[in-house]
Amino acid sequence: MKHEIFGPILPVLTYQSPEDLLAQLAGKPKPLALYCFGGNRRFRKMLLTATSSGAVAFDDTIKHFVNPELPFGGVGASGIGAYHGRTSFETFSHAKPVMYQSTLFDWPFRYPPFRGWKLKLMKLITRR
Repeated sequence: MKHEIFGPILPVLTYQSPEDLLAQLAGKPKPLALYCFGGNRRFRKMLLTATSSGAVAFDDTIKHFVNPELPFGGVGASGIGAYHGRTSFETFSHAKPVMYQSTLFDWPFRYPPFRGWKLKLMKLITRR
């Protein structure tokens, strides 16, 4: 496999050992989804740690996509970001921070020029 397939085709790769599988996957583009059938808990943890993909499903396919509570999206060439449910709202929203500074107790030593005692105080406050 040289390219990611966006179609109704499910390529099946076989391997003899975990190292053989990682060698097959090394250098290939990051897939939108990685489906793994079989394997014990240790193998699955190794696969999750050693690979990067948009999603991973063990012993099933597509189910992660139809779950509106799970984010769906790729990494690298497969896409950037995720959507579905609340994730869609957060992805396509802008969280705008707003801060109001009171001028009631506005200390003059906060402002330049920093010389003499003001410089010493600022260094003490910022630990520099």
